[in-house]
Amino acid sequence: MSRSSLLLCVFLAACAADVGDGKAKATVSEVPNAPTPPSAPATDGFVVPALTAAKLLDVDVAQSKLGALGAKITAQHPIVFHEFAGKVGLEGDTVTGVAFSAKIASLEADQERLTGHLKKPDFLDAVAYPYATFGSTEIKQQIAKDGTTDTVTGDLTIHGVTKRVTFPATILVDATKVFASAEFVINRQDFGVTYPGKPDDLVQDNVVIQVSFVAPRN
Repeated sequence: MSRSSLLLCVFLAACAADVGDGKAKATVSEVPNAPTPPSAPATDGFVVPALTAAKLLDVDVAQSKLGALGAKITAQHPIVFHEFAGKVGLEGDTVTGVAFSAKIASLEADQERLTGHLKKPDFLDAVAYPYATFGSTEIKQQIAKDGTTDTVTGDLTIHGVTKRVTFPATILVDATKVFASAEFVINRQDFGVTYPGKPDDLVQDNVVIQVSFVAPRN
């Protein structure tokens, strides 16, 4: 084997797999021309997309998680949002809506330098676009082979760009709480996040969104 071929093999072996492999890919489309419902303040001061329901529950941040998984050619990088707020709409024992707002400046990656870079103008631009938000427009009960119980559709805003997305989720309701979780893939290019990365360590376009919410019913 030539030296160049050996180097290529080593390089390929070091490449991180596509973070979207084996995960549900969200369906992404333009938002239909329809009036946008006014946002409503959450209990902790965040503004989340408005929901219409008989009862609105606040997401308990202490019991909930919001994060993402991105990657370059050479490595995957988990990201956690430390400041976020959410609402759950409830009609009887049926969840009819979910909404959240995350503060971009509160994100933390697995490397300090990456944490800072993600907040800069050439990436997510935490100053110009301080929040990412999601507000559902429809929730369908649909039990799938992967164990998810529902299909959620709604408007996701990242980097000032809003797209309508549909993804699978697990939503469970009992006497004391509502639990919702989802893991789905989006393409960052759809939301105007176009930073390519270094020529020898390009940033993958796929990003995995990871959501786990608990909303007490009391």
